[in-house]
Amino acid sequence: MNKKIINAVGTAGTEVFMKLSKYERETIISFNEGEPEASIYTFNKDLKRRLAEFSRKYPLLCRLEASAPEGSVTYVLDKSRLSIRFVPPYSEERRAAARAYAKEHGFQPVQVVQDTA
Repeated sequence: MNKKIINAVGTAGTEVFMKLSKYERETIISFNEGEPEASIYTFNKDLKRRLAEFSRKYPLLCRLEASAPEGSVTYVLDKSRLSIRFVPPYSEERRAAARAYAKEHGFQPVQVVQDTA
């Protein structure tokens, strides 16, 4: 069962929203060949932080277009500033070199602590 936003009016005149599922919290990057700007709609916390920092640093290139109570934001930016990068998988040789480097330089894996609450 997917949870949907309920635009019900509460007792104090405030809107009530249900939490969206991870499946419903999407990121959409949209642009076309005819316009100089791209639109990014996202719920992703890291991407929202990065877009906010970029828009503060370069307000002529990136701006917050909309922010919704359920947690999404829409930014519009100059599409010349947008880059999509595909990262190929590491070769076995590169993985072996990375392991050797980590062992030589005392790399310690991060211990994951699970919250029991």
